Amino acid sequence: MKVLKTKFKDLLIFKSKNFYDKRGYFREVSLEKLIKQKLIFTVVSKSKKNVLRGLHFQKKNSQGKYLSVLKGEIFDIALDCRPKSKTFGKHFKIILSDKNSKSIFIPSGFAHGFVGLKNENIVMYSCTKYRDKKSESGILWNDPYLNIRWPVKKPILSPKDKKNHLFNFYFN
Repeated sequence: MKVLKTKFKDLLIFKSKNFYDKRGYFREVSLEKLIKQKLIFTVVSKSKKNVLRGLHFQKKNSQGKYLSVLKGEIFDIALDCRPKSKTFGKHFKIILSDKNSKSIFIPSGFAHGFVGLKNENIVMYSCTKYRDKKSESGILWNDPYLNIRWPVKKPILSPKDKKNHLFNFYFN
């Protein structure tokens, strides 16, 4: 497994490899010793094509997240919400898929979102902290200030994500 650094402090990309045979494939997904974080909480989400989830973050009890796509392909965004960071207000984008075997570690202090690019997209998240429902917030996916170029014009959003706020509502 290769670890690739980004210009965002502590945001890492992991490049694994799928080992195929006639039965299917095998892939190492994560190694805690490479992440240098304890991953204590794992969830899976399933999304259809054009479903956009995010941009989600926690105001308190922020979680670091390790993401890997088990099936399908997503356009993934990590938005730096750490006010003292050199990359505050900037975003990192990447395509994650079962085919390219890439995973991402997003440190605490980031907002996160993705849109499904295939008909069925299954994403596994391992988190450094448990979910804190009272601390959950969201930033509007198409906030003009952020200038994120999503690959869909009319995504499918949850009622909750439709009510997300602009970045400057939280960080001005």
